[in-house]
Amino acid sequence: MKYFNILIIVFSVFFGCKQQEKTAEEQTASIETENFEAFGALMDGNDAYDANEMLTKYQEMAVTDTTATRFTAKVTEVCKSKGCWMKLQLGQEKEVMVKFKDYGFFMPKDIVGKEVVVNGLAFVEEMGVEDQRHFAEDGGKTEEEIAAIVDPKKTFSFEADGVLLKK
Repeated sequence: MKYFNILIIVFSVFFGCKQQEKTAEEQTASIETENFEAFGALMDGNDAYDANEMLTKYQEMAVTDTTATRFTAKVTEVCKSKGCWMKLQLGQEKEVMVKFKDYGFFMPKDIVGKEVVVNGLAFVEEMGVEDQRHFAEDGGKTEEEIAAIVDPKKTFSFEADGVLLKK
């Protein structure tokens, strides 16, 4: 009986460790691929909308609507503090604010102008004045620009669980 209990403990430890390896693999922070550097959850860049198609989808959404999607766009701004958010260019001078699921990963701060593929949830929200000012401060805006923010605004937002950064 004693050997049987030891055997059960050994199997429990072995299978418990196997499960942790899989979880760590699913949540890889940064993996190199041939043409992209991956952040967050592993994904492929296939079947991604382009920025203009995504703008059309956003314009059809109402505040609080959410849709799972993947799209490609150029980075226009990144949080200068930690890389904890970025803005992407959609068509017609519109942008989308991208945050990262559970702050599970951050982006490099020097990627403005580079192309990314983001995977996650697209939604439309009304951003309050305080949040707008916070993001403006993180983005390096001047005191005058921050003070000029006085009204809430409808924004296109995205919570990414994975990002591919084109090399």
